[in-house]
Amino acid sequence: MNFDALLELFQQRIPAYPWAQLAVSLLVLVLIAVLAQWLFGHVISRVGHHMLAVWGKAPWAKALTHHRANRRFGYAVGFAVITIGIGEVPNMGRYAVVIERLAHAGLWISFFLMLSGMLGAWQDVYANTREAQTRSIKGYIQVGRLGLGLVCAVLVLSILINRSPLWMLSGLGALSAVLLLVFKDTLLSLVASTQLTSNDMLRIGDWIEMPQCNADGYVKDIALHTVKVQNWDNTVTTVPTYKLFSESYRNYRQMFESGARRIKRTLRLDAGSVRFLEDHEVHALMRFRLLHDYLEEKQAEVDEANRLLIAAGSDPVNRRRLTNIGTFRAYGIAYLKAHPEIHHDLLLNVRMMEPDSQGIPVEIYCFTALTAWMDYERIQGDVFDHLLAILPELGLRLYQAPSGADLTGARVAPVLAAAQVAAAQTAVQHAPGQPRAGSHPV
Repeated sequence: MNFDALLELFQQRIPAYPWAQLAVSLLVLVLIAVLAQWLFGHVISRVGHHMLAVWGKAPWAKALTHHRANRRFGYAVGFAVITIGIGEVPNMGRYAVVIERLAHAGLWISFFLMLSGMLGAWQDVYANTREAQTRSIKGYIQVGRLGLGLVCAVLVLSILINRSPLWMLSGLGALSAVLLLVFKDTLLSLVASTQLTSNDMLRIGDWIEMPQCNADGYVKDIALHTVKVQNWDNTVTTVPTYKLFSESYRNYRQMFESGARRIKRTLRLDAGSVRFLEDHEVHALMRFRLLHDYLEEKQAEVDEANRLLIAAGSDPVNRRRLTNIGTFRAYGIAYLKAHPEIHHDLLLNVRMMEPDSQGIPVEIYCFTALTAWMDYERIQGDVFDHLLAILPELGLRLYQAPSGADLTGARVAPVLAAAQVAAAQTAVQHAPGQPRAGSHPV
């Protein structure tokens, strides 16, 4: 029995009343659409799920199910059945065209939702790869979804008003200025996201510092419109993507990748403590292992220079001598070179800067071999603890502005001294054998 015979048999069994024919035909059409939706949305999708698992694409199968791409495909098939079959329903009249257009629009909406779900599944699968730890495709996924939404809107509107999609697109040209104004942030973010990703300017996990946006922490997420930064205090700052392209910010990725973190800090020494070292002090300082070779070499150089200057006399002002601040700089360099957690392949220096009203700045410039914040602060603290503690050995003092206690002590000291003198005089006057004031000796 062929299809024509089945159709003729079905038409013979339809009731003679028009409303009954309409109801039965609609019921049959809806049942066929629901069956097709169930078949393609559940049965065929499960078959595809098992096939992907067999081919080693289990993450894809799980992601497609999570984003309901299979169900949306089934909805598209159901709407397609209604679109094709509504014209065969008798006694529909003008309503057949309306239902056909609505079903056709539903078909395209379901189809584009399925494509959007596939993009979401792609993002989930990519998020579990190693590349996702440094490069994000979330911005591209959002651009793709936005493009699908625009195309879907044009197609659906053209179907509902029975116009060509080209006519709709030609009308969009007149609204280009309005569209540019509405989608200004989206276009800026699209260009910025593309540039950031293609030029490798920003990755997920980078530590960035952007004071104008109160951002100081790790990049947590890179999307089309926003970039989320988890700050050091566990707060989250949301920065517009285009600002990361148009404004400046500091990225610490290169520092972490190089395996070295810079220390650049100054010690301010009291200018009044700077002096020449005596010969016995130089010999005493030779017990320092880090200074022994330096002092021997420098002392030999000074002695040789002084032999040439002997004609000027033996006055110390005419001879070359070592200073305690120069010896301190040499000790600082030797200490940093011997430190096991200081990077020795990068620049290392201890230099004296221009003196000012706050003392003589001596800058310590070096790089730590560890970049983690806790390790960096520990190493830096150990270095400056040692250098501060070694200053008295060289006769140097750290500069410190006078505080309130210092000024109070300076005022109280003369008063105490005067009181002590007065008390001593009183004690002498009242001592045994001494005449009291106003008394006459017997």
